[in-house]
Amino acid sequence: MDERDLDPDPIAAVRTWLEDARAALPGRWDAMTLATASADGQPSARMVLLRGFDDRGAVFFTNRTSRKGRELAENPRAALVLHWWELGRQVRIEGQVEQVADAESEAYWRSRPRASRIAAWASPQSRPLRDRAELDAAFRAYAARFEGGEVPLPPFWGGFRVVPEAIELWTHADNRLHDRVRYVRAEEGWRRERLAP
Repeated sequence: MDERDLDPDPIAAVRTWLEDARAALPGRWDAMTLATASADGQPSARMVLLRGFDDRGAVFFTNRTSRKGRELAENPRAALVLHWWELGRQVRIEGQVEQVADAESEAYWRSRPRASRIAAWASPQSRPLRDRAELDAAFRAYAARFEGGEVPLPPFWGGFRVVPEAIELWTHADNRLHDRVRYVRAEEGWRRERLAP
């Protein structure tokens, strides 16, 4: 990868890579690792789905009372990784995190399958359960509650946006001399640099 061939705007460069991944890997292109940390620095990571990417940043949706939601409330910083093995590419994004507007959460919520919306109400995400039967019973209860009507957006569910402060593009090399180009936000825009693998 020659950094001179990359768009000087990392948002545009990532958009191009996202389009390539969507074309090559339908159904698998949007899985990303989200890393958060508690106020005392205890890290955790999990897979989430990229649900939006524009000049403002990368968006995902979740239960805001889940572990990740609680950690982001305590420490609103995160790191994301999208890795496409088949393409030999990876994108890393680091930055501040903010909640998306309610209207944006509502619009995405309406696009989700009905069963997924009911499951969001039923699951006390990241909390201990007695057993699977407890979760299944909660799902049945919410399905009955909303039968024949809309499944409204829960007050505890919505989107987060990672506002990029650093973006890294990585390409694979069999000899492990991978290419890494990092963009860092600066007052005048973005500064670009090559990193050793």
